Amino acid sequence: MASTSASRSDGVSSRIRRAASTVNSDNQLLVSDIRKAMNLMKDIAVDLERDNQSDMVKQLENAVAELVEAHENCLHYSSAIHSVADAYRPGPELTDFKKLLDTEFEKVKAGSSSHPQNHPLMHQFQQAVWNVHHAGQPMPGEEQEDIIMTSTESSIKNLKCPLTGKHITELTEPVSSMDCKHIYEKNAILIYIKSHHNNAKCPESACPKMVHAKRVICDPLLLVEIEEQCTLSRQTARTDVVEDFTEMEPHDECCRPIYPVARYLNLTRSPKQDPTSQT
Repeated sequence: MASTSASRSDGVSSRIRRAASTVNSDNQLLVSDIRKAMNLMKDIAVDLERDNQSDMVKQLENAVAELVEAHENCLHYSSAIHSVADAYRPGPELTDFKKLLDTEFEKVKAGSSSHPQNHPLMHQFQQAVWNVHHAGQPMPGEEQEDIIMTSTESSIKNLKCPLTGKHITELTEPVSSMDCKHIYEKNAILIYIKSHHNNAKCPESACPKMVHAKRVICDPLLLVEIEEQCTLSRQTARTDVVEDFTEMEPHDECCRPIYPVARYLNLTRSPKQDPTSQT
């Protein structure tokens, strides 16, 4: 009898976890759409800033702040859903799942101190707008040495797969751990887990988390984050080119100028010929 009761309890718990996984997948799609919308709004704001339409840029910034808050709430709900599903055990009374989720959501939210205006996604928007007219210069309240750090802010924890050594943008099937958020090549991490008899520690150096095949996934948000990383890398490269141009010697015509773009495009330029020297 006890065996039957335990089996029924396990069956209910499994169904709850599957339902939570389905709800969480839908939530991840929403988070992905929010991120795409913010990227589009950032691009529009950059175009408006070029046209000196600062009022419209400010309106977009306010809208992005609201999306950042919605983005964070979605992530908090995902965490709450997982926590409730993992901890759920059937009892003699009906379970008020709404109350459980609301309580867990408030607990997760209380542990997050991030304000929309201080969020990395908000800063990426502001930095992109600032760079239109002030590329290479620190934003108000920033130090010069902070530019590199803030211009490359990202929620991605590792840029290379610790198993293959490939950059995350070159991975055939990128996946991430639900527990530590590190990114791997799917086939490589599954082989790694199997070789450790399903008792594997994350291969990323100094990460103490364990990795499990069922908790290594590719959700829509991961692909959006990788694409954002590509965009950030391109923006950083363009900023470096602008800064290098300031190192050129513009006044001494007797000296051959430095062409920093050649370092990025693998081009070479020869000195101009003096027309008076031609026969």
